[in-house]
Amino acid sequence: MSTLLAMSTFVRIVEKGSLSAAAVALDTSLPTVVRRLASLERHLGVRLLNRTTRRIHLTDEGTQYLERCRAVLSAVQEAEEILASGRAEPRGKLSVTASVLFGRRYVAPIVGEFIQRYPRVSADLLFVDRVVNLIEEGVDVAVRIGHLRDSSLVSIHVGEVRRIVCASPQYLRRYGTPRKPEDIRTHRCVRHTGLAPRNEWHFRSGRRDVIIPVNSAIACNDIDSAINACLNGLGLGMFLSYQVAANRRSNKLRYVLEEFEGDRQPVNVLHPHSKLASTKVRAFVDYAVKRLREAGFD
Repeated sequence: MSTLLAMSTFVRIVEKGSLSAAAVALDTSLPTVVRRLASLERHLGVRLLNRTTRRIHLTDEGTQYLERCRAVLSAVQEAEEILASGRAEPRGKLSVTASVLFGRRYVAPIVGEFIQRYPRVSADLLFVDRVVNLIEEGVDVAVRIGHLRDSSLVSIHVGEVRRIVCASPQYLRRYGTPRKPEDIRTHRCVRHTGLAPRNEWHFRSGRRDVIIPVNSAIACNDIDSAINACLNGLGLGMFLSYQVAANRRSNKLRYVLEEFEGDRQPVNVLHPHSKLASTKVRAFVDYAVKRLREAGFD
């Protein structure tokens, strides 16, 4: 029990960002927290945290140990809940992250369905346009677009998205349909700066990469505003296919230059290796993989 208490204290220090904040969260004294951490580091024979007057930083050993601690504590909590209830039903808090628009359109509805199915589960959703470190930030599951760099995570492929160019039917009737990337030079364009930070768009012609400068009628960092500008006929727009798939299906937008698209980007469901020890994570991953594969992102 003393080891579990020390592990719990270590995790809380990392989550709260300081020893004093952890002491408040644990309803104990700062010296007690300091003593538990020192005892744990002495027992393990490694330093888990580098501490300065203002901040704490995980060491490499601390990062590895943090993931294991969270897995052990989660398993202990779940074992206690199962024994208390007599049923191995998913329960507890589930944390899920995704990019903002993908999370809003795909992940949030799936999480809602999952919670309706398993009412003993609650969820924390973190939708941000940055790569979240699942281990350091204590997140159970991520849905991520793009090629993966972190081999320490389990990844399950659920689909692909394309980088497409589209326009409203009204715009194409008025200004014509581009047949090759170079035709874009004569068109007005709506540029989403999150996807194209420079005033240029990238294409593929055979094995050759083609970069075309664009004439931005409007450049916007907000994806919804950029899509609305395209819907309103302000110009050609470049987006990820999932962002405008519904508008294509309703014929509000039409894709052009599809034969010149670059490589497709994978969509994966990710979780740390240890997280499948949790019934709620295992159940959610299975459910999310099935629903996302059914969704389609083109």
